[in-house]
Amino acid sequence: MLSCPILGLQSPIAAAALALALSAFAAPFLSTDAHADFRVCNGTQALVGVAVGQRTAEGWVSEGWWRIPATTCRSVIEGELQSRYYYIYAEDAEGLGRWAGDIDMCIAENEFKIVGVKDCFARGFQKMGFREYDTGGQGSWMVQLTEAAREGTDKP
Repeated sequence: MLSCPILGLQSPIAAAALALALSAFAAPFLSTDAHADFRVCNGTQALVGVAVGQRTAEGWVSEGWWRIPATTCRSVIEGELQSRYYYIYAEDAEGLGRWAGDIDMCIAENEFKIVGVKDCFARGFQKMGFREYDTGGQGSWMVQLTEAAREGTDKP
């Protein structure tokens, strides 16, 4: 039999009613709505800088840098994803490696948002290969950067 001696509720019906009322009151404070976004998780032991490329109404846009500490995740695009394909380039702060691909886009040394992927050098930027991610049109996506997927490491 459910009871709440503190409130003087000995009846199972009264205790159940109280439990229901408390759960209805607490529900808005305890709910964890799913948040749609594009997240990058850094599974390494080094700080990683991430740049993102995507097709927008402005055209091709590359943007960076998101600094993602070791063993943490960060949203690089917030909200419901509007495209199927997104592009990532990342490099670790120690200069040991990078996560790159074969889709050329422009980057800059400091924080940037660059519209267009042509003539990177002529416009004062660097050209770098981004890795393509096919989200399949899903509303959210996560990329895991790992030591094994890193390029350019000189480890034996």
